[in-house]
Amino acid sequence: MNKWDQRYQQASEPGTACELLAENLHLLPAKGRALDLACGLGANALLLNQQGLTVEAWDCSAEAIKRVEEFSAGLVASRQIDLESVTPPLVHFDVIVVAHYLYRPLCHWIQSALNPGGVLFYQTWHQLKQSDKGPSNPDYLLAPSELLTLFPHLDVRFYREEGDCGDLSRGQRDMGQLIAQKPSL
Repeated sequence: MNKWDQRYQQASEPGTACELLAENLHLLPAKGRALDLACGLGANALLLNQQGLTVEAWDCSAEAIKRVEEFSAGLVASRQIDLESVTPPLVHFDVIVVAHYLYRPLCHWIQSALNPGGVLFYQTWHQLKQSDKGPSNPDYLLAPSELLTLFPHLDVRFYREEGDCGDLSRGQRDMGQLIAQKPSL
């Protein structure tokens, strides 16, 4: 059993959706297909489903996928896929959400998988984080402003990276956050 399966094995609830998605639901399309990529227990997928979208949830952990299926009562299509060893199929989505996951070679695929007008919600750890939460390996941490460069063919709608600026006791200090949209044809 891998470390992710062990982490998700005892889960009794999906947790909460990422802050970026939960606070920006007004940027979602009224209908369409959505993907919760590296979904974990599927909190983002469940929120997307509640907004009326047709949702898929992908993760490398068999245990996570099992839990997503339980929590969603079959309303979310799930797929076990190791995104770092298998090229994902090129399917198209109107929304893609990525939270707490960074695998840079996948960024081109994400841009390609968005339909014209599609929206990307991306939130993950950065090098200037102020807490000890999240990974410590720099391979899984965004460099300053890096998130802005990973999706060059998308239009930025929202960006946030506070790092070590100002009053460190306030704000979103550990994450880089991006909402970007693929230009319409």
